[in-house]
Amino acid sequence: RDANGTAATAALAAVGTCSVAAWRAEQAEAAATGAAKIQGASLCNGCSSKCGLIATALDGRLWTVEGMKEHPYSKGTLCGRGHGAAQWAYSDGRLTQPMKRAADGSFVPISWDDALSEIGAKVQEIIAEAGPEALAIIQDPRPSGKYYSKRFMNALGSPNVYTHAAACNLSKESGIQEATGAQNFSVDFPNTKMVVFIGRSYADAIRPSSVAALQQAHENGAHIVLVDPRLNNSIAFADEWVPINPGTDLALILAMSNVLINRDLYDAEYVAANSVGFDEWASAIADYTPEWAEGITGIPAADIERLALEFAEAAPAASIEPSWRGAFGCSYANSGETARALCLFNTLLGCWNQPGGALFLPSVKAGDLDPAKFPEVPKVEAKMWGAEEYPLALSSMGTNLYVAEMAKEGNVKGLFFYNSNAAKGYAQPKKWTEALEKTDLVVTIDVQMSETALASDYVLPECSYLERRELPEFVGGRVPVVSLRDQVLEVIHPNTRPADVIFTQLAEACGVGQYFPFTVDELADAQLRSVGTSLDELRQVGTISFPEKAYAYGKVPEWKTPTGKIQFTSEACAAAGLSACPVWVEPQVMPNETVGEFRLIGGKQAIHTHTQTANCEPLMDITKSYGLDRIWINAEVAERLGIADGDEVILSNTIAEGPIKVKVTERINPTAIYMPSHYGCKSPDQHTAYGVGLNFMDFVPFHMEPAYGSAMTQETLVSVQKVGE
Repeated sequence: RDANGTAATAALAAVGTCSVAAWRAEQAEAAATGAAKIQGASLCNGCSSKCGLIATALDGRLWTVEGMKEHPYSKGTLCGRGHGAAQWAYSDGRLTQPMKRAADGSFVPISWDDALSEIGAKVQEIIAEAGPEALAIIQDPRPSGKYYSKRFMNALGSPNVYTHAAACNLSKESGIQEATGAQNFSVDFPNTKMVVFIGRSYADAIRPSSVAALQQAHENGAHIVLVDPRLNNSIAFADEWVPINPGTDLALILAMSNVLINRDLYDAEYVAANSVGFDEWASAIADYTPEWAEGITGIPAADIERLALEFAEAAPAASIEPSWRGAFGCSYANSGETARALCLFNTLLGCWNQPGGALFLPSVKAGDLDPAKFPEVPKVEAKMWGAEEYPLALSSMGTNLYVAEMAKEGNVKGLFFYNSNAAKGYAQPKKWTEALEKTDLVVTIDVQMSETALASDYVLPECSYLERRELPEFVGGRVPVVSLRDQVLEVIHPNTRPADVIFTQLAEACGVGQYFPFTVDELADAQLRSVGTSLDELRQVGTISFPEKAYAYGKVPEWKTPTGKIQFTSEACAAAGLSACPVWVEPQVMPNETVGEFRLIGGKQAIHTHTQTANCEPLMDITKSYGLDRIWINAEVAERLGIADGDEVILSNTIAEGPIKVKVTERINPTAIYMPSHYGCKSPDQHTAYGVGLNFMDFVPFHMEPAYGSAMTQETLVSVQKVGE
């Protein structure tokens, strides 16, 4: 469907009409009567990509949303989540006033003044008794939230600021940084000759521009390969599916590297000029042949060898894409090492910053601000929880799971959550709930009553993203840009507030208000003026580019590693107890087919972002219409177990069980069962999502990847039994 048609469908949910025809009739009537029309730029909040959009309101009510053409992620298009998430503004599942947990566990309304006063008193009590290190915040980064949450916690004297990354992309980005000094890279799709995706699908809920880039590469004749236990929807643009055994991607990469090195098909000159430790790694992987990898990955040795040779032929216009959560973002005991090995394989191709290869794209950030107006927060000397125990975890992300461990042990006494549902989506929910029960203070800031909110002492309601203006968002790319989430709608529920106001008022209540003597508009304007523009200018257009910072091919990257080179060996990895160079590390658990065990794997669907969007009625309607909450099971396995498509089974392991319907398909590795990660809501206040499907994390033990600290979300085994047998 075209963008306008999709926007219209989304608007139906927002304005409460019942059909496209009815919506068009109302639109025509509004136009005829001269309804006041307002358009504004914003950033979608359906996922962490924050694609640019233009929202239109008629007489103050949301009418349409469409992708912003100038934004590098949307380029004029929004995905289904973007249209569905717009209905949050009018959802009956929204939080509309501050809430406090009563003695009987229920929640009762409380005024903002009382809530802030009580939270502030408790924070000061915790600091007096246990020090500021006993406080922590976990947040899913949004433009204002990531700034204000860090400033708030640091102003209190605490270093404990965590993102959701331990359950998302922590291992991937930490491993890439150990090898290259950067945290991510991009594929040059317009010019690539070959690209391999490992466990990532652009067609299953990433950015619209990424799907368009993949389509362009396909139409240009690039050889596109999907390495994934599940045949994902990106196959529409791919040439080949490699149904690898889950958790063995590292073995595949090591074996392909072995082929390139042993046959002298790698770029030796590039490696010599740009790296350290190559000889040690080459020696360490000498026995990792395709035949060796076949027994681990389930991929025929001939195919592994062929893929390596095809890479060599296409180089340097070839690379392995950096992946995300589903493969080694946070999934296995070897995820961080897989990310390291991937970077080293790309180095063998000599593809960094080459046409068709893997690119480190430029970015822009705000410069220094006037300290009189924006006073610097004193530097916090203490290390964040988990920094010593998981030394390879990026300090900008941290391992939030370790915070839960410290809460259970009584070391963390006060926890704040912003836009974060850790108790449902980050790891074993029972363990998170136990940790929060032992904490003296839990405060959640959100737009809906999440499972984490249900486990909190205070719940502070934020207004929806279309009702607030946030700080500018700087986006790297071929031409870096800065974009704005502007306020398009007046605040609908007067007792909801934007993040900047909430954190500023929390700071005042906690005795550190002197570090917040500015408004979000003043801060945004100062940040923008530091890069040569202004808030007024950005509000007019929504996105401003920096052509003087545009990417140029061929420039040798500045390797921001301790050695100043690509690191085939890493002293930090060795000090953390790992091999100095990436070698084979087995997954923590492996399924035993003889006793009916399967590895449980997860992943996103194109209409949802994990637990965040499940309560959006138009999106959940799609789920229910097509049975998207079903688990996937291999057709041959299903036949052996006497299970037919649509049957209900009991999915179980040692920590959880539940009934769920089955999708029988040939599109999944026979050793695995796929469960989408969006369902199993246990918050009755989320009326649309409540009770639909099973929660993936219920089946995942509470454990952390050695050295990296990720949740190892796919290191779990399950069995299935047909209901009634």
